[in-house]
Amino acid sequence: MMKKKLKLGLFGFGCVGQGLYHVLHETHGVKAEIKRIGVKHRDKQRPLQHDLFTYNPSDILEDPEIDVVVELIDDAEVAFQIVKGSLEKGKAVVTANKKMLAEHLEEIYQLQRKYDRPVLYEGAVCGSIPIIRNLEEYYDNDLLSSIEGIFNGSTNYILTKVFEERKNYADALLQAQQLGFAESDPALDVRAFDPKYKLVIAMAHTFGVFVRPEDVVNFGIDRISEVDVKYARDHNLTIKLVARAFKEGEHVFGLVAPQFVEPNHPLASVRNEYNAVQVESAFSEKQLFVGKGAGSYPTGSAVLSDISALTYDYRYEYKKRNEGTTLRFSNKAAAEVIVSFTADKAVTPHDFLQFTGGFRGNGHQFLTGYVPLEKIRNWAGQPGVNVILAPGTRPKSIKSIEKEQVTAA
Repeated sequence: MMKKKLKLGLFGFGCVGQGLYHVLHETHGVKAEIKRIGVKHRDKQRPLQHDLFTYNPSDILEDPEIDVVVELIDDAEVAFQIVKGSLEKGKAVVTANKKMLAEHLEEIYQLQRKYDRPVLYEGAVCGSIPIIRNLEEYYDNDLLSSIEGIFNGSTNYILTKVFEERKNYADALLQAQQLGFAESDPALDVRAFDPKYKLVIAMAHTFGVFVRPEDVVNFGIDRISEVDVKYARDHNLTIKLVARAFKEGEHVFGLVAPQFVEPNHPLASVRNEYNAVQVESAFSEKQLFVGKGAGSYPTGSAVLSDISALTYDYRYEYKKRNEGTTLRFSNKAAAEVIVSFTADKAVTPHDFLQFTGGFRGNGHQFLTGYVPLEKIRNWAGQPGVNVILAPGTRPKSIKSIEKEQVTAA
């Protein structure tokens, strides 16, 4: 198939937008040029000629010469209007906006079908790792049972510095912000919303289910205390923020939470701003993808890969969705956790499906056992309570845990 020469309209010229501009001009294999760049602030100094920029979105959306709109802004709702408007005008779209995609993915799927134009978003999930296209193409007929990994480079960088360089959390976060790995408002990263958005997008291509972000339980790393870090070191463990979704029967379950990780675990050696995605399936068993997940060039190169794919008229087929899947998302699952809390917090053994023990140390109390995902969601709303998944544990449906209890009895 002949490559087409594409004219691009770019919205946003921040970290990723500038990364895209540079990688596009460094490579000679992609037949594409940026015609206009839509930006918001007129008084901002920019390194390119003034006439390349516009402050009016219609200069891009109404331009018949522009084939592809590349959306790289940080406002999720405005980004969705740009995507919708581009499709209505017959333009293909490339985006890396994981919040916008997670909140509007089913509608974007319908809009692609209505206007017969593709939306590609490899750069929205795990930076430079080509996971969406692999889920769509390589695993299209494989029976996938789970996807999990480190989906956020900022928090992985912070945790690496805490464990390897013994920095405190605040200093490690500040260093991540100075390097551009974490935003000035780091809540989306450290409270695990960012990896949750990525997991929601990945679930659509792994299992063919559209899930609302607010339905997925997330617990961040912002409450990890020196006591939790000492517990990890004393037991020869590290801590990673793990996003995971798995299938059991007719249901798909999802969760993002920190986890104690043994030194021989594949995720233990994934350091700094790197991401990792582990896919498990019936035929190919476990496969691990590792790559940079934060920074302008890793995401910019993933966006460029999508632009290149459009020169060949590539589009996602949402094969698992279109196979007529009967899978449904559910939170009726439980995970084995270690809960740490100060004395005034009302965490008791009655909160657990299976309570296995507890101890006190350094002004904190610890309780361990299996708890429902909804209980983890409740604790996320209680300052002073921290939840870390036990090493080696994999969440299970509540139904399977109840069966195990009956068998044991």
